[in-house]
Amino acid sequence: QVQLVESGGGLVQAGGSLRLSCAASGLTFSRYAMGWFRQAPGKEREFVAAVRRSGSSTDYVDSVKGRFTISRDNAKSSVYLQMDSLKPEDTAVYYCAAAYSDLYLYREFDYSYWGQGTQVTVSS
Repeated sequence: QVQLVESGGGLVQAGGSLRLSCAASGLTFSRYAMGWFRQAPGKEREFVAAVRRSGSSTDYVDSVKGRFTISRDNAKSSVYLQMDSLKPEDTAVYYCAAAYSDLYLYREFDYSYWGQGTQVTVSS
């Protein structure tokens, strides 16, 4: 049974930082591309960042480039999202997702497994 469990969300002031973690189990983690998505109230879920299997290649949505960093530790079956210079518009529920692939994947339906989400709230 595959499980993805996010943690690290919370309330932070604008300009602050948070680090999200996602621990995976029940799968061979190193064979999966990983992604982070987010869903703000009243909006559709959107792609945030992706990392390929080795962790050496990453990609981001334009709105977070230079502020967010995705990384992974295959030995710990975990993926992370370091979020700096947070803005109120980053407020959302953040989800990690896994896809049996070694490509950059930007669409929800490309991912097979999802976590339950963690709330990030940025106050102005």
